[in-house]
Amino acid sequence: MVDEVNVRTGQCHCGAVRFEVTLSDGFNAIRRCTCSYCRMRGAVVAMAEMGGIKFLQGEDALTSYRFHTGSAQHFFCSACGIYTHHQRRSDTTLYAVNVACLDGVSPFDFADVPVMDGINHTNDTGKPTRRAGTLRFIPADESSAP
Repeated sequence: MVDEVNVRTGQCHCGAVRFEVTLSDGFNAIRRCTCSYCRMRGAVVAMAEMGGIKFLQGEDALTSYRFHTGSAQHFFCSACGIYTHHQRRSDTTLYAVNVACLDGVSPFDFADVPVMDGINHTNDTGKPTRRAGTLRFIPADESSAP
């Protein structure tokens, strides 16, 4: 049974797209990726299983983008351009949800974010997914901030 803390609401920047998501492992499986698209997008994501995203409004405002093999489908708001989620390439039964779109959550809430090697994707190499590194956020000392 999924804990209620794993059910979150979220939206794009302009609010045209609003959704509820059930995170399959809460924030325990957050990550970033080194593939060309994720590198440019820069989002921290958490996982939701197929059917784990319920659109409260604006599903018709979503636009999608596919590249390379076309198996991953990346969704973003057609009005404000914010990436909300994508269907994963390595496991198409999972969605990766942009944590910055979740109400009350910031990607800077996580001190350490695992970064996965998407350049050498497991579907291309046949090898297990490799962790490329860790993205670390260290807050500036508030007493020395300008």
